[in-house]
Amino acid sequence: MNLVKRILGHLKTITVHRWYVFCYCCKYGMPFRGMMHDISKYSFAEFWESVKYYSGTRSPIDACKEVNGFSKAWLHHKSHNPHHYEYWTDNYDKGTTSVCMPFKYTLEMFCDYLGAGKAYNKGKYSFIDSYNWWTTHRDSRKAMHPVQKEFLNQTFLYLLKYNKLPSKKYLKNIYDTVKQEYENTNG
Repeated sequence: MNLVKRILGHLKTITVHRWYVFCYCCKYGMPFRGMMHDISKYSFAEFWESVKYYSGTRSPIDACKEVNGFSKAWLHHKSHNPHHYEYWTDNYDKGTTSVCMPFKYTLEMFCDYLGAGKAYNKGKYSFIDSYNWWTTHRDSRKAMHPVQKEFLNQTFLYLLKYNKLPSKKYLKNIYDTVKQEYENTNG
């Protein structure tokens, strides 16, 4: 694929993804979070590496990691976007410590996962796709804080059961309940 096609293809992919995340964030009363979501993907640090590895069929970050063992774009992205659970990790030399994310970033992460599913599955998307993606990938999220993992477990299960988005109030209740149970168990 030539350079122009890779630039336009990547630009379209990230813009469509951001649009869907913006729409979900608006449904949850967070239009500013939606507007700012993944804005760093347009930065020089992220955009050009992703264009280099863009194929249109998979994540250019994953492709870059396969070739180089790491991705400078991903290192930049996760450190500038607090809706990624990796942003909330530290203490790598001693096994990695995860920090519980605030609700607004946890909710944006949920919107991100939904927006990615909708963008990458194009016209064939359903909430079942998001549920299936989560159940396939959740065990690989080893550095994700248990509160976020359980929040997503319950939220994706809701999508599967009811085939509709839960209300923000319902999601806040799940978050608060899961967080309180975690604190009661782990001090």
